[in-house]
Amino acid sequence: MPHAVARLRDARLARSAKPFVARGSRTPRCARCRVTNSHCLCDWLPRVGAQSAMCLIMHDIEPLKPSNTGWLIADIVADTHAFTWQRTDVEPALLELLADPRYQPFVVFPGEYAEPERVVSGVEVVAGKRPLFILLDATWTEARKMFRKSPYLNRLPVLSLHADVLSRYRLRRSTRSEHLCTAEVAALCLGLAGDDQAAGALDTWLDAFTDHYLAAKHHRVPDPGDAIHRALAAFGRR
Repeated sequence: MPHAVARLRDARLARSAKPFVARGSRTPRCARCRVTNSHCLCDWLPRVGAQSAMCLIMHDIEPLKPSNTGWLIADIVADTHAFTWQRTDVEPALLELLADPRYQPFVVFPGEYAEPERVVSGVEVVAGKRPLFILLDATWTEARKMFRKSPYLNRLPVLSLHADVLSRYRLRRSTRSEHLCTAEVAALCLGLAGDDQAAGALDTWLDAFTDHYLAAKHHRVPDPGDAIHRALAAFGRR
């Protein structure tokens, strides 16, 4: 069964009045991994478990972009939910998820944008609950708007990450190297929650996706024996 982001993409395409044209869209891509067919990496998808859950609130066209990394999160974390952000409306299923007593939700966002009493730096979960990390999947400008204009998130704690690493993501340009892509943020959250194997798998899956994506663009054959692919193989295959 397609994962949550794939289903969201299909729903977005179904209601499109005109086709979404991404860069490189003339190149046939694998429907599963979104990489050029000649460089498909589906056979390398790792198999790991995770106690944590993810909730991706995605800006309108994010699910359509081949370079979107929220898709990679859903590849690795089985309990991933995905919703389209809407300024004036909220999907009932999203509100139901946030109120689900099985989860303890955290909005992952820089603490400087939230009231100090809402900000936490660690993941402390009530016994019997699982962490639910809410990620705003968008450009930085869009994400700030989404954070400000989503009142249903106002009652939730804000997990402010303090990473001392620079982004490794090379498929989109950012004016600030300290801005991590969505998959990198998710991996940090998994690590904080003790899901170390899933965190490592997601980081490695991002590296492999980037390698195959750029290899196809530059007409290079990926090396299945390099450090990235050896690390993926160590997690096991689906």
